[in-house]
Amino acid sequence: MNNHKNTMKMTNKPAKRWIFTGRKPDKFKADDSLKERISKMANELIDKKLKPEYVKESNVHKEFNYIVDLYSKWVSGRFYLCAKYRCPSERAISEFFESKFARIEVVSPDNFNLSYMRYTGQWIELYPNITIEECFLNIETDPWFQP
Repeated sequence: MNNHKNTMKMTNKPAKRWIFTGRKPDKFKADDSLKERISKMANELIDKKLKPEYVKESNVHKEFNYIVDLYSKWVSGRFYLCAKYRCPSERAISEFFESKFARIEVVSPDNFNLSYMRYTGQWIELYPNITIEECFLNIETDPWFQP
């Protein structure tokens, strides 16, 4: 007869438990002047560099999606650069959809985290604690931030 106690490994370790370790530190909240400054810099980049390069009037291939607009927006204290795509196919679920391709998180008035959207839908932070000027320079030059 097989005894259950004999087959189990006996240890003196206490059972694992969830323990409350305190509140998460509050995130820095950007004031209106910082938000306005970031929005202005983003709109300049979008209008001068990104739109001429990526926005298409129409697509030769009637089955493929293409970018019709680029814009920025604030959502829950984070700043996003977005692309609006048109789906010309007759089989498309909707005619347009939005895709966020860059995210800037405000760490402090002078430090920001820059992330890109991976094809899996997960945000990957490439540049932590950089200036806002470095954020927009990286968005302009780094291929990870192409819409």
